[in-house]
Amino acid sequence: MKSIAVFCASSSGKKSEYAENARCAGKFLAHNGITVVYGGSRLGLMGALADGALMAGGQVIGVLPEFMLPYESAHQNLSELIMVESMQERKLKMHELSDGIITLPGGFGTFEELFEILTWAQLGLHRKPIGLLNHMDYYHHLIQMTDHMVEEGMLRKENLARLLIDDQIEGLMEKMKKFVSPATKIEMDSRQA
Repeated sequence: MKSIAVFCASSSGKKSEYAENARCAGKFLAHNGITVVYGGSRLGLMGALADGALMAGGQVIGVLPEFMLPYESAHQNLSELIMVESMQERKLKMHELSDGIITLPGGFGTFEELFEILTWAQLGLHRKPIGLLNHMDYYHHLIQMTDHMVEEGMLRKENLARLLIDDQIEGLMEKMKKFVSPATKIEMDSRQA
């Protein structure tokens, strides 16, 4: 993997460890020669991630919708800043520029990005590894919910297996490197036809 798209919050949260973890993730990716592709903001976890990668000499590409400029001030020191028209275009561009996806703590926007990219994988639109960095057990309840979805028959177990989870960036990247995308239901159905 040469580039990773990172979804995360434009806020810092209540605990300083969230920003420190984002900064460390950026440094780790940079030290491993991986370009960071993210939302382009200088604020919150986004800014900490970018700063960490840049301080370590890494390449950082931001993708920011023009209408978001008043809310998510653009980071001024990026390797490249790509301005787009919409949130949908932002996600698509981040996807196009990356070989894998990592999600750090965030709110509704981060959840929406994660679940859309998982849905694309479930539909066979891509085979990239998707990682959830569960630092400080931030995603504990979400992980419980996805297990419940499987138990209730609302989510196929093989689709849940597309979501790789670890509480450390090093472990998560190892899982992502070894990931082999399972066949989609569409592919399985076509084989039986």
